[in-house]
Amino acid sequence: MMNSTSEEVKVELPGFVRVYKDGSVERLFGSPLGPPTLEDPKTGVSSKDVTISSDKNLSARLYLPKLASNNHPILVYFHGGGFCVESAFSLPHQRYMNILASQGGVVIVSVEYRLAPEHPLPTAYEDCWTSLNWVASLQDPWLASHGSLDALFIGGDSSGANIAHNLAMRAGTESLDNGVKILGAFISHSHLMDDPSSSNLDVQMGYKVWNFVYPDAPGGSNSHMINPMADGAPSLAQLGCSRVLVIVAEKEGQRDTEIRYYNAVRNSGFQGSVELFETKGEGHCFHIFSPDSENAKLLFQRLTSFLHK
Repeated sequence: MMNSTSEEVKVELPGFVRVYKDGSVERLFGSPLGPPTLEDPKTGVSSKDVTISSDKNLSARLYLPKLASNNHPILVYFHGGGFCVESAFSLPHQRYMNILASQGGVVIVSVEYRLAPEHPLPTAYEDCWTSLNWVASLQDPWLASHGSLDALFIGGDSSGANIAHNLAMRAGTESLDNGVKILGAFISHSHLMDDPSSSNLDVQMGYKVWNFVYPDAPGGSNSHMINPMADGAPSLAQLGCSRVLVIVAEKEGQRDTEIRYYNAVRNSGFQGSVELFETKGEGHCFHIFSPDSENAKLLFQRLTSFLHK
């Protein structure tokens, strides 16, 4: 028997978040966090944490390859977690970024955006846009000394891929600071949905997550922010980058939507290049949690190639 309103659940997103009537939030899932490292023992990559906006409590973890020159591509990365769990500071994401920075020879800015439900969407979109403009201003010495804004990439996995797509769309109509352009975007295992009536349990959960993190979304479950192929959605031809890589896994519940997204970009009149990379026999975001698997290594090789073409 509950004896306090603080223990009474107001709403729960199963497996993710529980919100109590007193406003407190309990996260039911999340990887352990880790500090930045001066030199990662496996990859030699250095990392540090920076504040992007103290007013917004917005920060990021930066990664610098061991043999740093003055002309590395810059990747602004957005982590997954349904917009409501996980962190740029989690150990799995740190391991993932160390691998990409080392193998790809890229300087990475992994954004610690604010999470729902305390900060419902579109907060994460705004935080990540602010972070992208911060990168474009080269305020950090690692970026100024070692990064090349001529090779600026954005990317993300799961909900982070949703953010990357929506920022690329925004960049097609709104300029970044200093006239900086995004060269490429990778959209990996994306939280994009186009079938509210689907019987697939993963897709159904994806819609539950969306309605939980963005209760006031224009268009609701058919918002162009989650369904870029919706009637009345802005043309995908306006994606504000020159190259797009769509990454999917065969056993993902939303795999068919991701393929349709790839085809929609390809047929939209988009003036850049769009490529598809699919991993057979794997599920959602397998590479983050099993980075030493052979399929993960192949995916990392593909990403490395994309970041250097």
